[in-house]
Amino acid sequence: MKLHGTMQINDRGHLEIGGCDAVDLIAAFGSPLMVIDEALLRENCRRYRKAFAHNDSAAVFYASKALLTTAVARIIDDEGLGLDVVSGGELTIALAAGFPPEKILLHGNNKSPAELKFALNCGVGRIVVDNPYELALLEEISTMKGCRPQVLLRLAPGVDAHSHSYITTGKNDSKFGFNIAGGDALNAVKSVLNAPQLELKGVHCHIGSQIHELDAFRCAAQVMMDFLQEARKETGWIAEELDMGGGLGVYYTSEDTPPSIEEYAKALQEAVEQKCQEHNYPKPRIFVEPGRSIISPAGTTLYTLGSSKEIPGVRKYVAVDGGMTDNLRPALYQAEYEGMIANKAREQAVEKVAVTGRCCESGDMLIWDLAVPHIEPGDLLAVSCTGAYTYSMSSNYNALPRPAIVLVADGRAEVIVEREKWGDLVRLHRIPDHLL
Repeated sequence: MKLHGTMQINDRGHLEIGGCDAVDLIAAFGSPLMVIDEALLRENCRRYRKAFAHNDSAAVFYASKALLTTAVARIIDDEGLGLDVVSGGELTIALAAGFPPEKILLHGNNKSPAELKFALNCGVGRIVVDNPYELALLEEISTMKGCRPQVLLRLAPGVDAHSHSYITTGKNDSKFGFNIAGGDALNAVKSVLNAPQLELKGVHCHIGSQIHELDAFRCAAQVMMDFLQEARKETGWIAEELDMGGGLGVYYTSEDTPPSIEEYAKALQEAVEQKCQEHNYPKPRIFVEPGRSIISPAGTTLYTLGSSKEIPGVRKYVAVDGGMTDNLRPALYQAEYEGMIANKAREQAVEKVAVTGRCCESGDMLIWDLAVPHIEPGDLLAVSCTGAYTYSMSSNYNALPRPAIVLVADGRAEVIVEREKWGDLVRLHRIPDHLL
C-alpha cells in the first residue's frame, strides 16, 4: 500500500497516521474507524489555492458531497476555500459549522422549493440553476421574497470524460444541466437575462469524476468559452464567472496515474486564456470545485479481521467488520483500493486474500486480491484513500451502525463524528397506537 501524507510505519511495525498508531486508535475509538489526516487535508487545500493564486480565495470551492462534517467544514473555511453544497442537509451542516453563507454555492438537479427558500434566507453566494423547471421556480420564489439571487447556469458541454459511465456528467445524454447542443443553454441565458429577479453571473459545467486525462478538462474549457462567445454575440452579455466544476482523479491503486493539482490548474487556466485571446473575450473569474482530490488521500479506514473461508484452488475469503455500508464504491463502481495489515505492516506477504464485508450480499467485496502476511482474527486492515464518497454514501443496510470518524494530527486524535449505536437505529421509529 502506498503511504500518503503523514503515514509511516513506526518502531512497533504498525501503521501510523498523524502520529497516531492504528492499533491505539482502534483500542481507543473502536472498529471500523475512519481516520482523517488533518495535515494532508490542509496541504491539499493550500495546493489548490496556490495553483489558482491569480484568483481570490473563493475561487476554489470544496465539493462537500465527497465528505462533509462540521469539523471538515471548519478546516475548509480555515484554509480559505468556498463550499459547494447540493442539498438542504449539506447546507445545514455547513451553517452549523459557522461557514460563511456568501462563500457557498448551492447545486443540485432537483432542488425543492424548501431548499431554494432556505438558500435565499441564509444568503448563499450563488445558486447554480440546472433546468427550466428550477429556473421558473427560483424566479417565482425570488419575486415572492423580494430578493435578487446571483446565479450560474449549469451547462452540459457534451464532453465525454472517459470515466465510469455512472460518474460521467458532462455528456449530452446526461440528467444534469442545459445542453449546449440544440440551443437549450443559449435559451436559458436569454431567459435569465429577461428575468429582473435573477442576476446572471456566469456558467458552470462538471464533466465527471475520477478523470485522469487533462485533455478532457481542456476540451470542456474550450467548449464553454466558445459558448460564452456565442452568447455574447446573441445577447451582448459577458460572463463574469466560469465554473469548471471538479473531477480531478486521485491515486487509489498502482494502476492510477492522475495529473497533479498543479498540472490540472495549469491546463485549465491555459485553455481558458487561449480562448479569451482567440475571441477577444474579457477573462472570466475561474471557479473550480474539487472534492475527491482534496479529501480522498487524507482518509483511511481501519477494520478488524474476523472470519475466513478458504476454497481450495479458488481463493481465500477474509471478512472485516465493515464493508459496503461504509464504502459502497467497490460494489457500485467496481472501485479498487489498496490496503495493508496495519498491525503487521513490516511483515512479508505470504498469500493473497479476498477481503469481504459483513453484509448479506455476495457483492460486498472491498479488495479482491490483497497480499498479506500470516493473518488471524483480530488483525487490523487499513484501506487507504477512503476519504471521498465512503462515509458520505454510507448506509444502515442490515441495520449496521455507521462508524466513527476521527481527525488526527501531531499525535492527537479527536472524534469529529461519533459512532452510531444500535439504539440510534430505532431513534426515529414509531409504532402506531393500533399496534400497541
